[in-house]
Amino acid sequence: MKGKRIILEMLREYEVKHVFGLPGETSISLYTEWLNFPEIKHILTRDERSACFMADGYAKVSFKPGICEAPSVGATHIIPGIAEAYKSSTPIIAFTTDVPLNTERKNMLTGFEQTPLFDSITKDSLTALSASDLPFIIRRAFRLATTGRPGPVHVRIPMSVLENDATNTDLRAQREFSKYPGHRPCAEVREIERALDLLLKSEKPLIICGQGVLFSQAWKEVETFAEMLGIPVGTTISGKGSFSERHPLSIGVIGNRGGTPLSNKVVEEADVIFFIGCNTDYVATDGWTLPSVDSDKKLIHLDISEIEVSNNYITDVVLIGDAKSSLKVMIDILRTKEKHFNDYTKNPRVLSLIKSFKEYSESLKEISKLQGNKRLNPLSIIEVMNETLEEDYIAAIDPGTSAIYTSAFFKVKKAGRKTLFNFSLGALGYAIPASIGAYYARPDIPILALTGDGSLGFTLGELETIVRNNVNVKIFLFRNDSFGWIKATMKLIYESQSFSTEFKSIEYYKIAEAFGIESYKVDGVKEFKLLLEKCLKKKAPCFIELDVPSEDELVPPVPSWIRKAQDKGLNYVV
Repeated sequence: MKGKRIILEMLREYEVKHVFGLPGETSISLYTEWLNFPEIKHILTRDERSACFMADGYAKVSFKPGICEAPSVGATHIIPGIAEAYKSSTPIIAFTTDVPLNTERKNMLTGFEQTPLFDSITKDSLTALSASDLPFIIRRAFRLATTGRPGPVHVRIPMSVLENDATNTDLRAQREFSKYPGHRPCAEVREIERALDLLLKSEKPLIICGQGVLFSQAWKEVETFAEMLGIPVGTTISGKGSFSERHPLSIGVIGNRGGTPLSNKVVEEADVIFFIGCNTDYVATDGWTLPSVDSDKKLIHLDISEIEVSNNYITDVVLIGDAKSSLKVMIDILRTKEKHFNDYTKNPRVLSLIKSFKEYSESLKEISKLQGNKRLNPLSIIEVMNETLEEDYIAAIDPGTSAIYTSAFFKVKKAGRKTLFNFSLGALGYAIPASIGAYYARPDIPILALTGDGSLGFTLGELETIVRNNVNVKIFLFRNDSFGWIKATMKLIYESQSFSTEFKSIEYYKIAEAFGIESYKVDGVKEFKLLLEKCLKKKAPCFIELDVPSEDELVPPVPSWIRKAQDKGLNYVV
């Protein structure tokens, strides 16, 4: 059996249904064999970078590793997606083909030493030296991608190996690693007892959920645990959805990408913080000031990664294990305690928080009327989405205006993976390809892509992918004719005039229309609500252009920016 068939036979054994990529000279042999495997759908993309972001979106929604492939010349193009997946612990298996290895140093066209490029941004970079290596390598790739701290694995296959015959064909798959988590290690029970003791003695405990809760699918356990002890729950921007934001114990997103003064104040006032599946990064902790590294708070940290747990803070209790399995043990132990757990809805602290957040929500209604340069206030757009969207949907969201307002003000009604952010690195051009990947994972629910004109410039070609495959994605373009985030940072932090951040004004909805997508440009909030309702009923892609002020004209809720805006007398949302 030739190498090219072994690859596809193994993918079939691992129940792979979708692969994202595009052909090149080194992969033609694989593609000719693919004709015999119609059950493995190949999604032709227009850019390898997009293919990797599609695999990212697919992985986050399907709870299976996302699969992308690229020819040797395109191997460098998937690097942004692989780096994001590595930092955000997203399980991806990236196949790249290559020139025969003995020709690389002869300057064979498209050939280069791929392995060092991937070594630092994957859990492993594997090279097949013969067709017989492929079953072993593919088993290893799936096992590594889905266990421990999940992440991307790179598989490099020289084109000569595709045509080689295997001397030993061992096509067995380890099916338990076809999804994640492949295995669920539990934290040490003795340390769990210590953590519970801290929480039971605290007066103002707080839970902060990161993306690890979503990867572990532990949202039900978080809810049960929080309700048993009456503990408020916040999430990071990447962990949004770990807890229903309609729940009385929810404080929403915290940190400097979606945290509000009220939610961040709860963090500041907590005496014990229980981090679950959170890597305590710069964003979640507002540059390690929330909490400060020298605070007297007691900290508990549960994470599957021995690298991340207790990495940035001196931690009182370290729990290394899967969030779901470890929380189940914590819940079981709690149920054996004699302590009577009071109804959290009668807890004075909880009642006070509920009142504060209700008053804050009312104040936002006035702020949503603020306009910047006669454009739509992004907060008013998010309010319409809150009113219109049901419980089941997926929204892929690009950095910038679309992300910061969605993170802070959009309310996830039902816990689970609902929003896809790429805020481990934060590269532009994520939302549209990620939404395509999400669609193939869940074609039965509404899929949204919230993007900006800065990001759209990176991924316009994928509009053709959407039309060709009739991908039912609703694209909302937050247009402000600039790299607004950079523009605002220059103005507010560096106190400089903007430089090289503005674009020519373009009617993007006409471009989307030219691709064959039903497209609209919105002039008001009421019109947006009507169009949103209309588009959600359609089984076809739609494009809605929304003119919004740049971040320096109407300052979004970024703590350091708000302080500057207050000093300068600028309009801001907080």
